Amino acid sequence: MASTGERRDPYRGFKFRVQIDGIQRAGFREVSGLDSATDPIDYRVGDDKTVTISKLPGLKKFANITLKRGITDDLDLWKWRKQVMDGKIKNARKNGSIILMDDEGNDAAQWDFVAAWPTKWTGPTYNATANEVAIDTLELTHEGLDRTK
Repeated sequence: MASTGERRDPYRGFKFRVQIDGIQRAGFREVSGLDSATDPIDYRVGDDKTVTISKLPGLKKFANITLKRGITDDLDLWKWRKQVMDGKIKNARKNGSIILMDDEGNDAAQWDFVAAWPTKWTGPTYNATANEVAIDTLELTHEGLDRTK
């Protein structure tokens, strides 16, 4: 079947940036966890003569977003995690975006998350025989995800 429209190649997954409360963080190696799900609820009316069970939408759930980056002297993300560890969760909630760019560096797709806070930090693995960048991982829990572009 021939397409009548303009060809649209898929975007590549290696050109992206992360913004957290408007602060752009470059240098992330990997972002994962852009995931939403709605639990199905089985429902059957007691006087229904059929044996079919209806499926109703239940709770919406969002996976944690995982950010991996090379360690630098920038401590902003660590300070954000420390706010949570110190029990200051009210001030720690932040909104953010993951923005995918096209080959020319233009914004192509965007996922916005709301009320996020760092639930887990994992430090790098050190190996004296390896030739790799030291990577730390920050896991964010959040209360909503939307694709806005």
